[in-house]
Amino acid sequence: MTAKTYPLTPAKIGNASGFRLPASFYRDHPQFVNAAGWVEMLSDDTLLVKLEPNQVNLDEEDEQELMLSLFLDFITKDALQTPSNLEPYTEAMAQADDELLAGVVIDS
Repeated sequence: MTAKTYPLTPAKIGNASGFRLPASFYRDHPQFVNAAGWVEMLSDDTLLVKLEPNQVNLDEEDEQELMLSLFLDFITKDALQTPSNLEPYTEAMAQADDELLAGVVIDS
């Protein structure tokens, strides 16, 4: 499995120059939102970035929203990349689901 890469774009912040990461990086790695760190030059065209992750303290509802968002992002991306894996939801499947859920009480 290859590691996911994220594009960097140049950013002018006041009188300083910097780099901007896309929002998808922070969705995938929320511990790095507002993280500080350092950069080490390894060669003329290679640098190492070290970010110190922040502790993400999510309450249960925020954590469930984050997990649902990540899951939906994953299945959407998978459906777009491999549409041949999609299977239509049929009336027979709906009936089977209704039978499985018959009598199930959900707390509100």
